Amino acid sequence: MTLPQPRESIVRVDSPTEQRNPRTEEIDRLPTVDVLRMINEEDRLVPAAVGDVLPQVARAVDYAVATLRSGGRVHYIGAGTSGRLATLDAAELVPTFNTPAEWFVTHHAGGPTALRMAVENAEDDWEGGAAEIRGAVRPIDLVFGLTASGRTPYVMGGLSAGNEIGTRTVLLSANPAGAPAVPVDVLIAVDTGPEVIAGSTRMKAGTAQKLVLNAFSTAVMIKLGRTYSNLMVSMRATNAKLRGRTLRILREATGLDEAECTAALLEADGDLKVALVRLLAGIDSVQAAEALSATGGHVRNALVALGAAAS
Repeated sequence: MTLPQPRESIVRVDSPTEQRNPRTEEIDRLPTVDVLRMINEEDRLVPAAVGDVLPQVARAVDYAVATLRSGGRVHYIGAGTSGRLATLDAAELVPTFNTPAEWFVTHHAGGPTALRMAVENAEDDWEGGAAEIRGAVRPIDLVFGLTASGRTPYVMGGLSAGNEIGTRTVLLSANPAGAPAVPVDVLIAVDTGPEVIAGSTRMKAGTAQKLVLNAFSTAVMIKLGRTYSNLMVSMRATNAKLRGRTLRILREATGLDEAECTAALLEADGDLKVALVRLLAGIDSVQAAEALSATGGHVRNALVALGAAAS
């Protein structure tokens, strides 16, 4: 399949984020606190706009869960603010949910240097984005593009390559006006409208992307059993603070005292999930570990399989 290169249409068509915001035209005349109030008033519009696209986010979550269960990976691809937010989201999943580092892979226009400073013309490199995806993605993977305009060539090139390979594709943008330059399986177009400062997509568009990414990746972790109730039972206890949190989580989940929970964690070699199943099911750590292994590490499913009542 030949990759389309609709570069001219991408450049010529403005997205809503590039338009001038009539509500903030006098912002440079205001006292400092009123400048901040005006920004805050615009920020308040973002959560509702994200709420409007939750059905599309849910489809993306279900695709990602199926991808990871089948041994695939989720590939974020973005430029500028979008790429930085995606990189942050992927980085925080490892310590929070003890995910394998390879589950979420990021591709940022301009490479690591562009995470700290702008790299000129990197986002305009359609073929560079396509090459990134061609070199890293398999048909069982998911390609998740992020671009406020919905048209950034680097991201469009990556999504087009994903289509070529046969992966599922998702696009998150702040441009609900018109179809994207590349067809995708899921389009999440958040209507954040004009920015406080025209074109400054680090503001409302970036906030919307952060909210969607938080919801998307957290929901994926929940569906994969990386939590129990609303507790982080899969986190890595790599320092004193997290070891203390592990003990508090176990006490909260079981209702047992510190001594019992500490003993269970010691018997489970610090594995919070094993200690949790052991205490809730009234079994030893070996049986708890076996039940978790049989259910892919899913605490509730392990408890059901053991016939234990989950709290």
